[in-house]
Amino acid sequence: MPAVTELIPHRPPFLFVDEIVSSAPGSLVARRTWRAEEDFYRGHYPGAPITPGVLLCEAVFQAAACYMALKARAANVSAGEGVPLIAKISDVRFRHPVFPGDTILLEVKEKDALGGFTMLGGQIRKEDGTRVLTLDFAVAWKTPAGSAPA
Repeated sequence: MPAVTELIPHRPPFLFVDEIVSSAPGSLVARRTWRAEEDFYRGHYPGAPITPGVLLCEAVFQAAACYMALKARAANVSAGEGVPLIAKISDVRFRHPVFPGDTILLEVKEKDALGGFTMLGGQIRKEDGTRVLTLDFAVAWKTPAGSAPA
């Protein structure tokens, strides 16, 4: 399995996928361990750190970007110069918090693809199977307007 940084443009400190666990046609599972020294824990919340829900969603989106990159590779298609852009988020359900030191599994499944957009479902589970969140979303690989060429 290729390294995450070979597949997507994200880099620390805004990379929230440590490794790809498995990939199959239509789905991908990745892993992330949340480290206590991550800076955002100092303010969310002091004395009782919890992983922000928006970062949990971002971790799922990054796993989806890995899925899309692997799918493009399998079809011998280049992802080009673009980046994965979220077009829609719906039905986000937070079920349990994630704390520093927790390891989570990020699961994404393709539901449909239409007009350059890929619709996916995602979920996070802790290693013990506890469901953390579920969501549906749409993503496209695009070159954002105003981007400077590299």
